[in-house]
Amino acid sequence: MNNDSRKYVIALMVLLVSFIFTVRLFYMQVIDDQWKDRAAEISENKVITQPARGVVYDRNKEKIISNVVYYDLRVVPNQAVGIDSVEFIKLVDMSMEDYVKTMNAARKYSKRKSSEFLTQIPPDEFTLIAPELYKYPGFFEVERTLRVYPKKTGAHILGYMNEVNNTDIERNPYYKSGDFIGRMGVERTYEQQLRGQRGVKYYLQNSIGVETERYENGKYDTLAVQGKSITLGIDWELQEYGERLMRNKLGCVVAIEPATGEILAMVSAPSYDPNLLVGRRLGENYLQLEKDTLLPLFNRAAGATYPPGSTFKLIMALTAMQEGVITPESGFSCIKSLVGCHNHGSAGSVSDAVKMSCNPYFYQITKKIIHQGKSSNGFKDAAIGLDIWAKYVQSFGIGTDLHIDFPGVMKGFVPNTAYYDKIYNQYGWQFETIYSICIGQGEVLVTSLEMANLAAIIANRGYYYYPHFIKEIEGEQIPEIYQQKNYTMVDSQYFAPVIDGMWRVVNEPGGTGGRARLDSIAICGKTGTAENFKVINGKRHQMTDHSIFSAFAPMDNPQIAIYVYIENTGFGGTWAAPLASLMIEKYITGSISDTTKENRILNANLIPDWSDIQPPKKPRSQRR
Repeated sequence: MNNDSRKYVIALMVLLVSFIFTVRLFYMQVIDDQWKDRAAEISENKVITQPARGVVYDRNKEKIISNVVYYDLRVVPNQAVGIDSVEFIKLVDMSMEDYVKTMNAARKYSKRKSSEFLTQIPPDEFTLIAPELYKYPGFFEVERTLRVYPKKTGAHILGYMNEVNNTDIERNPYYKSGDFIGRMGVERTYEQQLRGQRGVKYYLQNSIGVETERYENGKYDTLAVQGKSITLGIDWELQEYGERLMRNKLGCVVAIEPATGEILAMVSAPSYDPNLLVGRRLGENYLQLEKDTLLPLFNRAAGATYPPGSTFKLIMALTAMQEGVITPESGFSCIKSLVGCHNHGSAGSVSDAVKMSCNPYFYQITKKIIHQGKSSNGFKDAAIGLDIWAKYVQSFGIGTDLHIDFPGVMKGFVPNTAYYDKIYNQYGWQFETIYSICIGQGEVLVTSLEMANLAAIIANRGYYYYPHFIKEIEGEQIPEIYQQKNYTMVDSQYFAPVIDGMWRVVNEPGGTGGRARLDSIAICGKTGTAENFKVINGKRHQMTDHSIFSAFAPMDNPQIAIYVYIENTGFGGTWAAPLASLMIEKYITGSISDTTKENRILNANLIPDWSDIQPPKKPRSQRR
């Protein structure tokens, strides 16, 4: 081959290679998205900006949940060379084991890019770290917005937040690793409104992955949008006061505004400072609370079911009158051989029976409800009557879904024919077998939310709104379900004698709730005392009874309905009644007239001594 031919071959090869590279480059850049995406990944950095969460207010516009700046420490491993790790771990309060583990994870992620080293450092701790941070190259801080609870109360209402897990991400693709989500309380219920909308910022990176400048001067960036503010129906001053009164006690208090169904207070005792479950100590603090044998994490108001005791008698009286088996003027003798009772005269009317809390009276009227002669067979007659009774009880919201805007709310239990047929076999029982239901014992169980709602129903003379926490949502209407009236199966005319009896419970000599009396406010109430047993090592032990009080006030134009349940403290009139009256007075007048009564409750330590247990005894004769 001559020189000219060789020259043409070389030229042709160069042209051919150039053509192949050109076609390949065109394919990579224009046709194949894989390479476009890869190029963008190298040259652009997408940074998510988290929104500030919505603020939460009480009914008086007091801020009860807000936001505060916390700090995360990030590290670039290649720059964190030659630092004094011993001094550094002292500064940030971590172990050497955790330091080594975290640095290894950071290097594995990237030696040149930053990654999280320590998160959620509270401001007070970071003020100690910040002045010394310059000594440790490769470490720098990033601000993060987290929750703060200024009032330090209402932990069971507010809930808490923590980082999403894989289950959260699978359930809702909105969430990404590192996001935070509401857990429990209103933080969970109104998560969608409170969380806001993320923003995005795009940065250009150089060849080693270091951010250099904003992509097209931020043209494609979007701002984070703060979550919506919400207002609760809670009166935070009343909530704080209720928690003070319930210190050193076990139990709960629920207060509702009858005219709206808005929950004014929900106290579960013992409680804890909600700020304990914020920041990097959350896990450690949660474990400590979880180990506490008094169960401060457990929301007794929403999650505990209790026997209602004599507060349940109000439903018996209303049902009996509606069914026509008694009239408001019906009287019955206090026959203690039927069921034990404390000493008093016989009740000559429904009002008398409520005032005296006469057990034999309610035994006899409940028997009339269940045995109405609808069948000549006594067992069948009881089955028919019990199901009628159960429907009435459920119409008062007991054992049904009250649609409360709150997670983890339990329902009470109303036994019916199907239930007793399983226990005693079909037609194997009559009223005498199950009579304890007439005085709120036996198989009947309620929640304190249900019973506070019952007090609101009586205050309203027969109707209620579903209890709820929400009052306002920024830019939205509250759910329509909380604006509709729900009626019981009892006509309004039958509530008058029951309300009269409740007024007499508190305001007349011989009433069982005299310690709730206030000169300035007409309180209508009903005491209850529930038998209490505790199983320890498989043995059933008699414990001190539970003290219960249900009330509303004022008698006319009621502003508050309340239910107090204090565990292991005796008669309802002893502790629950005066505590309820203090909360009623505080809410209506803003002050307390009887400081002696107040100090008695505030200073009482009623936490039971579990070592002081006794074997089971026969039921006491006194149930008030």
